[in-house]
Amino acid sequence: MEPRPSPPAPPTPAVPLGALLADRELGLRHLAGPAGAEVRGVHASEMADPSPYLLGGELLLTAGAGAETGLDPEADPDGYVARLVAAGAAALGFGVAPVHEEVPPALAEACARHGLPLLEVPPRTRFTAVARAVWRLMAEARTRELRRVTEAQQALAAAAARPDPVPAVLSRLAASLGGWAALLAPESGPPAAADAPAAPDEPAVGVVRAAGAGIGAGIGAGIGAGIGAGIGTGVGVGEEVLGAVRGLARRVAGGAAATATDSAGGTHLAVYAVGGGRMLALATPARAPGDHTIASIAAVLLTLLTAERPAGTEAAALTRLLLGGSPAEALGPGPWYAVRAAGAGDPQALAAALGTVLLDPDGAAVRLLTDREPAPQPGWRLGVSAPAGPDALAGADAQARRALDRAEATRTPMARHTRPGLAGLVGEAEARAHAAALLGPLSPALRETLRAWLAHHGSWDRSAAALGVHRNTVRQRIARTAALLDRDLDDPDTRMELWFALTRTPQA
Repeated sequence: MEPRPSPPAPPTPAVPLGALLADRELGLRHLAGPAGAEVRGVHASEMADPSPYLLGGELLLTAGAGAETGLDPEADPDGYVARLVAAGAAALGFGVAPVHEEVPPALAEACARHGLPLLEVPPRTRFTAVARAVWRLMAEARTRELRRVTEAQQALAAAAARPDPVPAVLSRLAASLGGWAALLAPESGPPAAADAPAAPDEPAVGVVRAAGAGIGAGIGAGIGAGIGAGIGTGVGVGEEVLGAVRGLARRVAGGAAATATDSAGGTHLAVYAVGGGRMLALATPARAPGDHTIASIAAVLLTLLTAERPAGTEAAALTRLLLGGSPAEALGPGPWYAVRAAGAGDPQALAAALGTVLLDPDGAAVRLLTDREPAPQPGWRLGVSAPAGPDALAGADAQARRALDRAEATRTPMARHTRPGLAGLVGEAEARAHAAALLGPLSPALRETLRAWLAHHGSWDRSAAALGVHRNTVRQRIARTAALLDRDLDDPDTRMELWFALTRTPQA
């Protein structure tokens, strides 16, 4: 048996500033500005303006080496601190040796004025020790997140094996994320909803107290026709949250996105498409790095559990998934053809003519899966995929959809997918739209750096030479890119997706 694949690795969490202050070995002392911040890196510089070299989230370390840095006790460091804040620095650490015997009071005043945390680094503490502490804490946090994701995956799989699996998966998901989860469905099929129990003193904003009492009714009432109604009481759900969920659900239901996120009233919201017009809605008081991975696992399970399949197929597919195999193996080796059909005839008769019972009436079109070579059928226009194995059915369905579009445009009874290669799996318009959405958070400079870095297979030196910048600049930009995209750039799947998106995006 093939080993069960590991869950996708969540991005590395930030380090709370308080964790560094609590490290007695470092001996850092908080002097000014807020005491809380999220540190995502460390950078040391004595430049008068290090802001061009900051990606955001750094603890900047400096010893104020000379008046030219703007940190001389007799100079006004207000502009220096303002530039750091504008660049997104998380905090400033000032070493009191060997240049200054104490932190300049003007610097402390500027940090307090601009809201930048200021730390005193004692003479015995090397800047490298601070950096190592940050990387260590980040590694420990990442290990905890990986463990949490793995445990959540196992718990969700166990919930999916229960006699009433959909509510069980929703309840387990809500407990794992510390919020609530609801399955939104078309009006003909009310969704299920679930939420995690909360402590008596926990704020009621967007969080339902008792397990089994969900927000579904509140969501259903607020979203309106076409999205669906839910079960539960709607406890603790304000109009602001309902409005945000309404917008997310419309985006996903309309096909504009497979996933959409937002925040409202201090609550983090997310909606995932799970097939058949259904959507998974989530609300949590916080958003941890591994939450998206956990929610994605739940969305896959809910897709399997709620899909319309012949009797026994979903059970076989789910059993294979829980045992570490591929759900598609329940269909047999194939080859299989995905078919999209448009017409006014009887879908069941069409399925019988194509020799299959695998039928999904999907709105205006009909989706079918058959192991026989399809032929044109009277009264229908068909789009047919290339032959595919059981593990490539999602791509085959996309091929069939584009083939049907071509058949409709050319008024032919049947069109087949013919374009080979990766580009053929996604239509050009969809590819450009996906690229624009995926790369949207990146500036032109970050896109250019990412393109060069991927083209040179992650080589810092060759990327820097191609861009005409220092290798540390490449490192900083790639780290910033990973943070903005919330992706692990060491993952080959992520690199492939980003390269595909970059090739569909014009160069600056």
